[in-house]
Amino acid sequence: GAWLCTVAAAVLASVESRQGSIRGLVYASGFQNVKQLYALVCETRRYSAVLDAVIANAGLLQAEKKLRPHLAKVLVYDLLLGGGFRGGRGRWKRLLHRHEARLKAELARLKVHRGVSRNEDLLEVGCRPGPAVQVPRFVRVNTLKTCSDDAIDYFKRQGFSYQGQASSLEDLRALKGKCFLLDLLLPELLVFPAQTDLHEHPLYQAGHLILQDKASCLPAMLLAPPPGSHVIDACAAPGNKTSHLAALLKNQGKIFAFDLDAKRLASMATLLARAGVSCCELAKEDFLAVSPSDQRYRQVQYILLDPSCSGSGMLTRQLEEPGAGAPSKERLHALAGFQQRALCHALTFPSLQRLVYSTCSLCQEENEDVVRDALQQSPGAFRLAPVLPSWPHRGLCTFPGAEHCLRASPETTLTGGFFIAVLERVEVPG
Repeated sequence: GAWLCTVAAAVLASVESRQGSIRGLVYASGFQNVKQLYALVCETRRYSAVLDAVIANAGLLQAEKKLRPHLAKVLVYDLLLGGGFRGGRGRWKRLLHRHEARLKAELARLKVHRGVSRNEDLLEVGCRPGPAVQVPRFVRVNTLKTCSDDAIDYFKRQGFSYQGQASSLEDLRALKGKCFLLDLLLPELLVFPAQTDLHEHPLYQAGHLILQDKASCLPAMLLAPPPGSHVIDACAAPGNKTSHLAALLKNQGKIFAFDLDAKRLASMATLLARAGVSCCELAKEDFLAVSPSDQRYRQVQYILLDPSCSGSGMLTRQLEEPGAGAPSKERLHALAGFQQRALCHALTFPSLQRLVYSTCSLCQEENEDVVRDALQQSPGAFRLAPVLPSWPHRGLCTFPGAEHCLRASPETTLTGGFFIAVLERVEVPG
């Protein structure tokens, strides 16, 4: 029993890192009951997104540090969706027994959210999160113009009820009516119920508030450039992340922002002016054509690279175009090629210390694969920085260290779909 689950987890990990087909790996494992193993791996893989959500919401990997993600998936599949627990009578059974009630409750809640009654119906939703998972309205306080306390007071005077800082995702999930919270992670992020519309709000119009999903606030926060530093925002439009960088810099230092789309750059200039950004140089330029040896960029220690991507994680896109979650193989190949070139190019800037690579895509080809290839192309120069250990949703384990990457999704983090990797230069002892 326990051995079956252990072998299944190993096969699952190898399939995800593209080391072979399920069938080939199952036979190569030397496990006696081939049929049983094949079925367990296939079913676990089929329910992968559901299991990710349940495991993250139940906090299983945070509570059980020794439990590896693939084994957790297999064991939880077996417990909740398989025909009864086959994980043996040993430590795994005891471990899962401790979390059984919580795991079952999370699965039940997922069904309620999706409006389905049978486990199989959870698969019907395909790979796109339906509108059933309500993502709260996140609002970033623009510290170039105001501070969180003043913004909170303004909302209180408008009759909103302030509930303090959230202590769990549970608090965010429970938000209703005219209530709001301070996010548990970002000190300048306010959280309102999903239906709150603030586009007409005077503080938004005045540039004191930026309507920005929580996941899209993480790149600037994790890049964390100190005031006075020089930063490149490689593919900058529409500009929310650029204005966030400027706020972290307190308008001291310099942001070189590039984008190729003239229309988007024009609206970005308006957004930055409204947000009070004065440290940014905008240029209509292809980042790949920006020369790392240009003297203007010799002090650039920080780069934010958020390249064009399939957008398969974007909520609006999924709700408006069902099925938009799955871009064509050709489009993915072209996008990943560009992302790959942009990341390798960024890593050649001579003073670079830290880089954040992010996408609003759910596809491995645009995320873990791009990061893995870039790290392989400059061996030993950069490494993945371990960030936000408490963040529940990690990168797919497709290469060693991929667990340092972050993923986000409506089910697991109550945000849009997102991917983030933080690369830092490896200090050469000298």
